[in-house]
Amino acid sequence: MDHIIFSTEQRQLGPISLVLIGVVSVHCMHILVRCSHHLCQRLKKTSLGYSDTVSYAMEVGPLNSLQKRASWGRCIVDFFLVITQLGFCSVYIVFLAENVKQVHEGFLQNRIVPMNDTSTSGPSEKRSVDLRIYMLCFLPFIILLVFIRDLKSLSMLSFLANLSMAVSLVIIYQYIVRDISDPRKLPPVAGWKKYPLFFGTAIFAFEGIGVVLPLENRMKETQRFTQALNIGMGIVMTLYITLATLGYLRFGDEIKGSITLNLPQEVWLYQSVKILYSFGIFVTYSIQYYVPAEIIIPAITSKVQQKWKLFCEFMVRTLLVCSTCAVAVLIPHLDLVISFVGAVSSSTLALILPPLVEILTFYKENLSVWMILKDVFIAVVGVVGFLTGTYVTVEEIIYPAATVLVNTTESPFEDLNTTNSVTGFN
Repeated sequence: MDHIIFSTEQRQLGPISLVLIGVVSVHCMHILVRCSHHLCQRLKKTSLGYSDTVSYAMEVGPLNSLQKRASWGRCIVDFFLVITQLGFCSVYIVFLAENVKQVHEGFLQNRIVPMNDTSTSGPSEKRSVDLRIYMLCFLPFIILLVFIRDLKSLSMLSFLANLSMAVSLVIIYQYIVRDISDPRKLPPVAGWKKYPLFFGTAIFAFEGIGVVLPLENRMKETQRFTQALNIGMGIVMTLYITLATLGYLRFGDEIKGSITLNLPQEVWLYQSVKILYSFGIFVTYSIQYYVPAEIIIPAITSKVQQKWKLFCEFMVRTLLVCSTCAVAVLIPHLDLVISFVGAVSSSTLALILPPLVEILTFYKENLSVWMILKDVFIAVVGVVGFLTGTYVTVEEIIYPAATVLVNTTESPFEDLNTTNSVTGFN
């Protein structure tokens, strides 16, 4: 499960909000698991996925209008799962391009500076390849990667990817803790207009609800899943909050979309961190891609003749990858892509649907007023986050703030970076 951590220029409110959003997200995961168990017992099913759970909850619910349209629930969940996972993939392309660009241009800078020690610096030093060119360079390699149809074939690569990212995290932590600035010099709370962006990115970070039920269904001892979920998400929340908080204390307003981009370009150790992390993200792309591929490809290949099925599958895989690259090219900013996907789809999957499913599933079980109020409150928070996060993000994409455009590094090779966030992948 991959997650992304963001700091939104908030010394006090940011960490507190991350904890609250993380706790509510985990609670909604438990809600989904409990509803799935209840529906399995009631309908004599062995196991249910997310989309099936929503569909059957609508089917057994009290409203005839929902019962007649129960199949819509499955379609809605599948749609948002596809948007979320392809959104992850678009973010990964931006991440790969930004980090490889910085490594490449850092290498060129270190070569050019010695050559110009005895001469006047020329304008050639400030030439920079557009970030989108790096994205397009990755495209054929990503297409070849997703042609691997069986995830088991990627098990060794996945292990190496996790190992490389774990090593990178250790190096990143040791760098950012060496020079922490005085927290009192930082603003306790950023402008409230930033909070919808923060909400979208935070819920995107904790949104792993789509894989909760598949993981539980594959466990040998399903009764231990609750404990495993709490421990796993507890570790993830700890890493997210500490990395986001320490990263912002270390870099302040100069923090970038990925904390790896704040690492020194002239030190080979930190350049190697960017390479290791990029390798991990490259491999993880295929894992995130697997979910939308499994939803979309069977629906399309079922309509073609047998002899064309394989060709059609590879064409669909290629087009899906190209679509994620197109989004990355159009919106080459980590914070905006993640905030948009988080506000639109992650809030729906993680906050809006689970509490509503709980009400539909247990309405005959004499739900307490407090339980109903709690579920309604969570769903309303999700809807508000959906609306405000989408509005603010789209506004930032169409009309980028002038203050964002000046957020660049001193390096002549650094491209404009519009993010004020910390990103980490697990």
